[in-house]
Amino acid sequence: MGYVDWEFAKTTGRTLVPAGPTVTRAEAEAEVAAIRAAARAAREPVAATALLDTPDDAPDALVVDRATWIAVNADSMSAMLDPTFDAIIERRGEAPHPGVQAVGSKVTGAEAGALLAFMASKVLGQYDLAPGGTPALMLVAPNIVAVADELGVDRTDFRAWVCMHEETHRVQFTANPWLREHLVAEARSLAVDLAPDTERLTELAGILTEKLPEVFREGSAGLTELFTTPEQRERLAGLTAIMSLLEGHADVVMDDVGPAHIPTVAHIRARFTQRRKGVGAADRMLRRLLGLEAKMRQYRDGAVFVRGVQERVGVEGFNAIWTSPETLPMAREIEDPHAWVRRVHG
Repeated sequence: MGYVDWEFAKTTGRTLVPAGPTVTRAEAEAEVAAIRAAARAAREPVAATALLDTPDDAPDALVVDRATWIAVNADSMSAMLDPTFDAIIERRGEAPHPGVQAVGSKVTGAEAGALLAFMASKVLGQYDLAPGGTPALMLVAPNIVAVADELGVDRTDFRAWVCMHEETHRVQFTANPWLREHLVAEARSLAVDLAPDTERLTELAGILTEKLPEVFREGSAGLTELFTTPEQRERLAGLTAIMSLLEGHADVVMDDVGPAHIPTVAHIRARFTQRRKGVGAADRMLRRLLGLEAKMRQYRDGAVFVRGVQERVGVEGFNAIWTSPETLPMAREIEDPHAWVRRVHG
């Protein structure tokens, strides 16, 4: 038995996730076909704008509902984290009692399922790294429909806009195959490092009671701010810098491609940015608890970084960033694009 009951996580997620927009079967099928076509149409302009070569035989995007997104991500989390749990147990030198593990796996499965349910109603698309499996571009149809209607924007243009962003992620990883394995390895290594021992758990319980209100302040990095050492936060900042790069680059490419292919792109960007600022109080608190609010700010910093580098050395000069792990930006360079240019280009 594993340390997280991932099947229970899927069941919990499916139970908790809100229903999507109400549409007829014919409307749903038409929307899925339109999203899939928009994803195919995004390939050539994204690759041309990013100046990155990708395989010509890429499979079509997977257009999914919220429950399927939960199931796919639960499988990917299992592939990502189960080897990590084994490494943690090996490091501690003692496996938990089978009975305790059985109960614990249900608890952690429920927690994972609740988190997946929350995210499943927010995510528009994703390039699933699928550790140990086959990576795939996923687009969440009910969320694309719901957000387009919420924003009051043209559905056709919004589909194209989302697909430009998510297609950029596919290009990033397929043009640079080493990047996927590097990111998976870094995430697994960090997860092992972050796992506390028994003594640290007791200490953290006291810290949580004393400092939990700080987690909810604006700009908080969430629970990780309480549970990590300075050295661990430095490693986490390095991984976040990579994520900031990936999201920022996708935003830049999406907005650069947009004007030539999406008539209402400026209106969509303005409405989408306004929506980010206007989340409800409960949603905002949960985002702060999970550190998602700080990550959103860092993603915006990623776009500023990409723009800053490209203004100095152009798109081709920027693409040196994809050469190796050593050319990826350091955490401090995300806020100082010229520092990256000096380090990499001299």
